[in-house]
Amino acid sequence: MASDYILETEGLTKEFRGFVAVSDVSLKVARGSIHGLIGPNGAGKTTCFNLLTKFLPPTRGTIHYEGRDITGMKPAEVARLGLVRSFQISAVFPHLSVLENVRVALQRQRGGSFDFWRTESLLKQYDERAMALLEDVGLTPWARLTAGELPYGRKRALEIATTLAMDPQMMLLDEPTAGMAHDDVDRIVALVKRVSAGRTVLLVEHNLKVVAGLCDTITVLTRGRVLAEGDYGTVAKNPEVIAAYLGTEAHTVTEGVPA
Repeated sequence: MASDYILETEGLTKEFRGFVAVSDVSLKVARGSIHGLIGPNGAGKTTCFNLLTKFLPPTRGTIHYEGRDITGMKPAEVARLGLVRSFQISAVFPHLSVLENVRVALQRQRGGSFDFWRTESLLKQYDERAMALLEDVGLTPWARLTAGELPYGRKRALEIATTLAMDPQMMLLDEPTAGMAHDDVDRIVALVKRVSAGRTVLLVEHNLKVVAGLCDTITVLTRGRVLAEGDYGTVAKNPEVIAAYLGTEAHTVTEGVPA
């Protein structure tokens, strides 16, 4: 019988030459939920993401995904298991079209062969699925546009489309609304809600309005440690969270004003 938790860590720790970036983090992410990871700058959020997706090896601790110990695995191995991340800085091929960006991601289905040099006719086999993914993220009208010409918010939507092309069971999104205007933020929030159907999402996010509107559960990190966990209403009223995350009054937290 499958566990209620798709991802679990125990005692996860990362040290850099004596500096402890992540300390004894035990995390449980419920299957099918949207789980937020928040905290002030330097709290260890992105380091934690890098540990979970194997871009960094832990100093101590274990990571289990779908009941399987993935602590010693490589990034490509965990991606093939269905644990796929996006990055804080938009990562697209700027000189390829929007459609071609998604098509490249879909080539993973060939077993990891990225066929830039294949004929156009052979690559067109991916077009139908790529267009369906672009429709999912609202980018169909821009399919033939060069990705570098997209405004920032739509580049992030494209990145989510390429992440979806990997057919993840669990998506890790690193600050998906960072640097966006209000309209783009609303668009990405709606997009994350839509693509989370049938998946689990773990996201790092600074914008507390986004966190409040999206997340079922929130884990607050400070100085690499878990400070608090619960739904938004619970963590927003926690005096330690108010002091550590915002350093301001309780009403500011409950209104969701970002730090």
